[in-house]
Amino acid sequence: MTVEFKNHTVEKIGGTSMSRLSELLEPLFRVSAPDYNRIFVVSAFGGITDLLLEHKKSGESGVYAEFADETEEHGWMSALNRVDRAMREAHDGLLEHKGDRQEADDFVRDRIEGARNCLIDLHRLCSYGHFRLSTHMQETRELLSGLGEAHSAFVTTQLLKRHGVNARFVDLSGWRDDRELSLEERILDGLDSVDLETEMPIVTGYAQCVEGLMNKFDRGYSEVTFSQIAALTKAREAIIHKEFHLSSADPKLVGAENVRKLGHTNYDVADQLSNMGMEAIHPTAAKALRQAEVPLRVTNAFEPEDPGTLIDEKDAEKGVAEIVCGVDVQALELFEQDMVGVKGYDAATLDILTRHNLRIVSKTSNANTITHYVDGPLSALRKVEKELAGIYPNASINVRSSAIVSVIGRDLRGLHVLERGLAALREAGVDVISAHQTTRTVDAQFVVKRDDRDLCIKSLHDTFMGKGNASAKLVA
Repeated sequence: MTVEFKNHTVEKIGGTSMSRLSELLEPLFRVSAPDYNRIFVVSAFGGITDLLLEHKKSGESGVYAEFADETEEHGWMSALNRVDRAMREAHDGLLEHKGDRQEADDFVRDRIEGARNCLIDLHRLCSYGHFRLSTHMQETRELLSGLGEAHSAFVTTQLLKRHGVNARFVDLSGWRDDRELSLEERILDGLDSVDLETEMPIVTGYAQCVEGLMNKFDRGYSEVTFSQIAALTKAREAIIHKEFHLSSADPKLVGAENVRKLGHTNYDVADQLSNMGMEAIHPTAAKALRQAEVPLRVTNAFEPEDPGTLIDEKDAEKGVAEIVCGVDVQALELFEQDMVGVKGYDAATLDILTRHNLRIVSKTSNANTITHYVDGPLSALRKVEKELAGIYPNASINVRSSAIVSVIGRDLRGLHVLERGLAALREAGVDVISAHQTTRTVDAQFVVKRDDRDLCIKSLHDTFMGKGNASAKLVA
């Protein structure tokens, strides 16, 4: 099966922007004069996926977490009722026509009650001794994930139709579909009969497939769906619409008058941003676009006249620092005098960190010390520390709360980032724990005390981007 489109774009809208959907009707969808040859991939409305799974930042239990932990009698049912109410509140605030609201209510009822019955049946099945609930939890997470995007895509389609756009709901969530399709097959099947010249497909950010998007990418699945659609259909451009521009730093830290929009960068920089926890694009999604030679544009959805930032494979014409950002980490330090010349110390640490699902941001080593800078809670690192102590009883193992601040650019050669950065931080009174730069000269990292992170970002931004006249300073 193949899908052939020409000169089209594939565009993604994030959850925060989706919650302001009514403000995007004209600037983004251009409802007064619809511009077709555009495929839109939508996330769930803001907060819905947190209610379905667990809160992304606080960890507060959603339906999935309640069902998995069985913290109280039918606690997951109450959580599912909260999702029902939140979905209805989301579309009630967008759909003005009574008939549209009724259709959306019916859609939510069908999906929520279908999921409820499925979980009840699963729980009943696992009450017998031959079946274990734990073996079905990944499929349960997949099922719940698809509810949010299916709802937002359905509501968006209704809203656009009411404003005269020939929108088409494309549901990739696999609802009541017993076929076993790969991600590519699911996408091509969903877009098979679409006429992009006369229709505007609104596609769910979640796609059910044999690979299991949640299993491989967890909460990054919508960007993976988006990138695969762009790659498979050979889009002219892939576009992510956010509620802000990709800028040289957080304006709250360095001052709005000092930040500058990136304007143009490459996928190397995008990868570094992902590593630092900044949501430019999921690394796997970037890889798919990169391999398919599809350029990515990141725009502010609420400033349609601004072209945003283009991300492609081009190198910078000259050395330039483009962004300064930071992430809180735990520094896991393993010191062992007998490490010199002995293999396996690093492998054991990596194995334990992987089993605890902890992400490594960076690491350094010398003859007898390996330090992993890990993005994760201190409680999880304490478990890792205990396991390592059991394997290496003579080692000294320490965990310290730290932060990494990174200066990133397509080409930092000639900028003397480490030298100038250390001088600036010394002048600002920031005690640098360590600093390092890779041979690719794409980033330079400074490890500091967590309390010094924001001051470090500001000092480095002032050093490499300067102050004032931000609008005139776009990256070449």
